[in-house]
Amino acid sequence: MPHRDPRPDRWRPVVKSLLPQVVNLTERICLIPAPSYAESERARFVAGEFERRGLAVEVDEIGNVYARRRGRGEASTLMVAAHTDTVFPAGTEIRVRRGDGRLTGPGIGDNSLGVAAILGVADAVAASGLQTPGDLLLVANVGEEGLGNLRGIRAAVDRFEAEIGAVVAVEGHDLGRVTHGGVGSRRVKVTVTGPGGHSWGAFGEPSAIHELGFIIADIARMRMPAEPKTTFNVGMVEGGVSVNTIAPNASAIIDMRSVSADVLGTLARDVERIVESRRIGSVSTRIDVLGERPAGEIPVTAPVVRAAVSALAALGIDAHLNVSSTDANIPIARGIPAVCVGLTHGSGAHRIDETIELAPIEDGLIQLALLVEAFPVDAGR
Repeated sequence: MPHRDPRPDRWRPVVKSLLPQVVNLTERICLIPAPSYAESERARFVAGEFERRGLAVEVDEIGNVYARRRGRGEASTLMVAAHTDTVFPAGTEIRVRRGDGRLTGPGIGDNSLGVAAILGVADAVAASGLQTPGDLLLVANVGEEGLGNLRGIRAAVDRFEAEIGAVVAVEGHDLGRVTHGGVGSRRVKVTVTGPGGHSWGAFGEPSAIHELGFIIADIARMRMPAEPKTTFNVGMVEGGVSVNTIAPNASAIIDMRSVSADVLGTLARDVERIVESRRIGSVSTRIDVLGERPAGEIPVTAPVVRAAVSALAALGIDAHLNVSSTDANIPIARGIPAVCVGLTHGSGAHRIDETIELAPIEDGLIQLALLVEAFPVDAGR
């Protein structure tokens, strides 16, 4: 009969008692709108919750919330971070429904649960009396989604890099994930301008929309390697004045991704050459970089990865090692050991009917507690 790991037993009674509170916090956080670049109201709420717990709290100029629980001063700091922003624009109607063991609402798992969980971890650690060798720095950071460009975690790592031993990024979905690599991305806006004119009287003059169409068609014909996985997508297009006007302007937003920084750089240069090739006569083109996320990876043998896999194994959960685009990208690219982990199962991420399952959250929180307990013996640099 296989040996049963006793480690979760130390945390389960504490976490079980805190679970209703974490679920309620998840709902309350979800109901506070927090589009990227407009997270201030949610930040104030989270800061207030940390202050109620007696932690040293600070909100920086971009809206990151930092809460520090002092350790014994014998080791480096463990940063546990969850992003506060959502993909939903201002004005989105937010309702949360509870039933059948689930919560449903826009951003409920991505990442209201993640933010509630770092509050829950603070409570669990306090209730257990655990004294960590180093400080535990809990961060509710802005700007993870879309064109937020990871600005929150960048600022957090910039500020505390000298003391950080490892980073654990927390997402609500995908319990069992251990993201140990960052998918790099480059997001650009391509703008084409031309002389414009009347569709009848000026026929023959170049149209910015037509020229943009040639650019998009040339990009679509590019062949990407299967390994390392590399992708592109023209996600947004706009332009023109009216149906009977030769378009004087048009633009497209392009997302490029790769697990290899070198291949991503090559892709970006190829796109630039295509855009420049349409810069002819009275047509001008411009590329503006909207966002860049660094690529990188730490080996599966790294202590922080082993600690994350071990925590899941103790719970009887098979770890799914993967690479993705998360807040862990930034520390990984800086050479700081980091992983991103999930808390439960669900569906519909980035949809208004996003759903999370409540029962697995208990194991998700125990997983986090085990990671905090293991650091820095198993997880440090």
